[in-house]
Amino acid sequence: MELKDYLRILRRRWLMVVASTLIVVGAASAFTFTATPQYQSTARLFVSTYGDGGSGSGDVSSAYQGGLFSQQRVSSYAVLVGKSESLAQSVVEDLDLSLSASELRSKVSATVSPETVLIELSALDADPVQAQAIAQAYAMGLSDLVRKLETPAGADDPLIKASVEDDASLPSSPVTPQPVRNLGLAFVLGLLLGFGLAVARELLDTSVKTVEDVSTTTEAPLLGSIAYDASVKTEPLVSTLDSHAPRAEAFRVLRTNLQFVDVDAATKVFVVTSALPGEGKTTTAVNLALTLAQAGQKTLLIECDLRRPKATAALDLDSSVGVTTVLLGKVSFEDALQEYAATGLAVLASGAIPPNPAELLQSRAMTELLTRCREQFDTIIIDAPPLLPVTDAALLSTQADGAILVVAHGRTTKDQLAQAAQRLGAVDAALVGAVLNMTPSRRGRGYGASYGYGYGYGYAPSAPEPTKPHRSDRSRRRGSDKAAD
Repeated sequence: MELKDYLRILRRRWLMVVASTLIVVGAASAFTFTATPQYQSTARLFVSTYGDGGSGSGDVSSAYQGGLFSQQRVSSYAVLVGKSESLAQSVVEDLDLSLSASELRSKVSATVSPETVLIELSALDADPVQAQAIAQAYAMGLSDLVRKLETPAGADDPLIKASVEDDASLPSSPVTPQPVRNLGLAFVLGLLLGFGLAVARELLDTSVKTVEDVSTTTEAPLLGSIAYDASVKTEPLVSTLDSHAPRAEAFRVLRTNLQFVDVDAATKVFVVTSALPGEGKTTTAVNLALTLAQAGQKTLLIECDLRRPKATAALDLDSSVGVTTVLLGKVSFEDALQEYAATGLAVLASGAIPPNPAELLQSRAMTELLTRCREQFDTIIIDAPPLLPVTDAALLSTQADGAILVVAHGRTTKDQLAQAAQRLGAVDAALVGAVLNMTPSRRGRGYGASYGYGYGYGYAPSAPEPTKPHRSDRSRRRGSDKAAD
């Protein structure tokens, strides 16, 4: 991954990073401000051979050898501080502490300065005076223990002695907790953890989000991008929107791009489908047909989802007469057509839901119906079922000029998109392009200009004239179920 990929992940998953940082900083704050302050007192001991610095009888050579000998022994004395049970017990008794020897050892530590004979002995306690007393008692006790261990049998003087060089100090401020350090480290850790989770989530997320995701999964171009609009539940149709609305502009871009598909064809038939239900194919098909009709093209919308028809419901038209009744010869094609308000859009509803949709759609009567549609209309938009659950859309695509695949941003996975394209390829149907639906809106970019071929900024005059939306002759039902597929 390159730097721009990480920046893209950070821009997309910034909420996860912020939430992780706040959680870690909150936990660190709770620990820091509820922890009992601990004070540390330190005493320093100097380890030397008994003759060093004494009567002055030793020469330089013996002093050097004595120093090396002391360095070899000093690490062992430091270990005694944390290991010696007798040393800890003697300090407990001297100070009359209400602690066991093992508990006291956990409060005391000793370190040796590199290449020196100095031992720094530190004690931690919630009471600064107690910490000083423990450190001083331990230093004196260690000095006595070294004298005892290093005095040969029958001799009065030890070979090595540990002298208290600096008495234990009285601490004035606690060493733990340290709010600035703790919160600073928590902030950095939270950022790293959040960014790591964001990268992991991104790598595990196989949904389609970018033009590259579409192009690497299929060979079809991206015809357009429709930004997510919460108002689609109450106003699913672009004919009810202001002409400069970003969603209306997005469909005009899609209409423009479709003009470059099979430019020599006098009549074009497109099947609008998706991989799975709920990706917005019906809303896309209806609004694309409306946009084409508004441009003056003689457009027909055919509701060929004979399993869950919803296009006519979105347009508030009658669905009882349509494709199935025409295929069965109960009504003529002309009598089954309906017109949506003043847009000039002709609509052929689904008709009664049959028990065998696939058989009807691949029948000779369906082929003859599409031939008749080509003779009377410039563009035919077919709203078909999703590709993966059923074969209806693939069957229809073989009789059309191609299929337009609606892909839901962040919902359709790359595998589902690839399988949908394979379904079309298996029957030699053309995939003319994809439409990325419900993309996140960006400030200043209208419907999401970073996707697709054009830029739709939704630029409107400063004082637009109020427009009266087109309405059907029947009362419009604006239920949320009409916007969903």
